[in-house]
Amino acid sequence: MIICFGSINLDLIFPLPHLPVAGETVLGPAMRIEPGGKGANQAVAAALDGASVVFAGAVGRDALAEDALRLLRVSGVDLSRVETVEAATGCAAICVDTAGRNLIAVASGANLAARAGQVEDELLRAGDTLLLQMEVPVAETAALVARARAAGMRIVLNLAPAADLPAETLAALDLLVANEEEAAFLAGRLGCAPTAAALFGKLGVGVVVTLGGEGAEAATAAGLLRVPAAAIVAVDTTGAGDCFTGVLAAGLDRGLSLEAALRRASAAAGVACTRPGTQGALPRASETDAASR
Repeated sequence: MIICFGSINLDLIFPLPHLPVAGETVLGPAMRIEPGGKGANQAVAAALDGASVVFAGAVGRDALAEDALRLLRVSGVDLSRVETVEAATGCAAICVDTAGRNLIAVASGANLAARAGQVEDELLRAGDTLLLQMEVPVAETAALVARARAAGMRIVLNLAPAADLPAETLAALDLLVANEEEAAFLAGRLGCAPTAAALFGKLGVGVVVTLGGEGAEAATAAGLLRVPAAAIVAVDTTGAGDCFTGVLAAGLDRGLSLEAALRRASAAAGVACTRPGTQGALPRASETDAASR
């Protein structure tokens, strides 16, 4: 089972001819509304890949909340640990250009009210997986990591968006996932190169660095791994990292080797990039199976 502690947003998606620069207004033809949030995206990706997922987070008492939770419900994620609070439901404005690149602004809202205590000790079981990202309060994430480590769980954290974590929290992880920008942020803090091998050397925990069209590299005590990216034409890369991390966690949770889980995660993220949107673009297990062949 996977316990996912993280963010829930409603995404406002603006397809544009190009991404705006400071002070520029760019007109687009339409706007789409989809459920999002890095935590929710991870949870849906893992559930669609066959994992049993429990989600802990927070939404507001507003009109956005039900739409933000819709695909979590449809995907079969257990939402019994999601709290409703007085703050507004998290919301993101996502601009996507014709090459699939994005520019994102997030209003955290209720996500800042997410608390580690929403996950009771009885739910933290040895052999299960705790899945995390960085869109809820760092102190709460750190507290939950410490409890999960004491319980013997597998802990996977996506350092997105990049932010500082206590050294003891980083040391307690089983696997840290970062893209190139996030790896560079962490490497700057640690004083090393932004590679999986260098970060593993500093942290002593497994590190996966995603490299966009170049695939992904991983470093663990067992050595180095490199997996290629899927050969695709990207339509929208929004949520691709969340898809990768969610499917990676699902694979590890059901006993795949790291290499097999990485290959499956890369295939799933490739499928997601060929479709517009965030949670609506995430593939089902059968689609990932087909893309993995």
